[in-house]
Amino acid sequence: MFPTLFEAIYFRWIFKIYCRKSKTYKNWLIGLKEQIQQSQIKAAIVVNKELLSLYWELGKEICEKETTSNWGDGLIEQLSIDLLKAFPEIKGFSRTNLFYIKKWYEFYTLSPVKKTIGHSLKRKPTKDIIVPQLVGQLQKKLLNNEKVPQLVGQIPWGHHREIISKVKTIDEALFYIKETAKNNWSRSVLVAQISSKLYKRQGKSINNFELTLPKLQSDLARETFKNPYSFELLGISAQISERELESTLINHIKTFLLELGQGFAYMGKQFPIQVNGDAFFIDLLFYHTRLHCYVVVELKVEDFKPEFVGKLNFYLNAVDAEIKQSTDNPSIGLLLCTTPNKTVVEYTLKNIKAPLGVSEYKIQSDLPKNMQSQLPSIKQLEKELKKKR
Repeated sequence: MFPTLFEAIYFRWIFKIYCRKSKTYKNWLIGLKEQIQQSQIKAAIVVNKELLSLYWELGKEICEKETTSNWGDGLIEQLSIDLLKAFPEIKGFSRTNLFYIKKWYEFYTLSPVKKTIGHSLKRKPTKDIIVPQLVGQLQKKLLNNEKVPQLVGQIPWGHHREIISKVKTIDEALFYIKETAKNNWSRSVLVAQISSKLYKRQGKSINNFELTLPKLQSDLARETFKNPYSFELLGISAQISERELESTLINHIKTFLLELGQGFAYMGKQFPIQVNGDAFFIDLLFYHTRLHCYVVVELKVEDFKPEFVGKLNFYLNAVDAEIKQSTDNPSIGLLLCTTPNKTVVEYTLKNIKAPLGVSEYKIQSDLPKNMQSQLPSIKQLEKELKKKR
């Protein structure tokens, strides 16, 4: 005998309740959600690459037509009108965006001389002015030497507009593309990183890593630490005590971690450590998930002095003896001060056996005031970072 409609609905309802309470169902649902999310991400990447491929070809066509035709300077404006009329639902065909599309293609295919001089010169066909810089860096990354580079296709179009507007070389552009893809930066975070000149600061700390760490660990550590560190967005005054600096950094921990870079996990400030009954307090303690080690940070609101290294070296030995596990790598020290004299620092680190780096920190921007106003505020950055969680 078949169940009535009421019985079928009732049994289905009971089954739903049972499934929702079932641990097996919950685990299956979690896995299913992860699959859907991964599919969404993959689909978004495919769509982004297709869009960028279209823009790359469009930029190439515009450049070629401007070179070979006699259509005049109004090509982009007329093209925008015609494309918007044919495809009103597509927002990417505005006059401004077409200009950026052209500029984007030119950035990766024109010589530095042409890029510097601008549009006033008569341009030769793109294939005749590709320079060794491009060949060496991008040729292997171009699909059939014509389509959008695979690496370039990893980040959204809006990010590309910011990069080509704010950097001057292909090396620097590729650096920010890689960092954006690796760290999943929003556009605001990308702008802040470019403005803080991360490209020139990354891997520039004065250190003894090569002498104290295995090569792979040394290379990774060197690339992890910067010089200088930029605390400009935190609103720190020039006259500040070490404790005030420490508290300000922790009060804005998300922005501070962004400046430190990927992999830093905050453990605590004035972190207590006992050595044979005596108590000591580390300014800031982190664990680095890629280096697999503790990172001890000492803050000094003055110029570098050799005696600072002795204290930091003691903390590293204490952390390795009292906290570090057998599976952890040796702890690394980072001393942040106002102005380190490179030669003095190198002499000081020469016979230190613990891995240690020294970097400057800056609290005032080198940018002109009119450019500073274009940067995202600390509240905007922290809001963006909160979205990523």
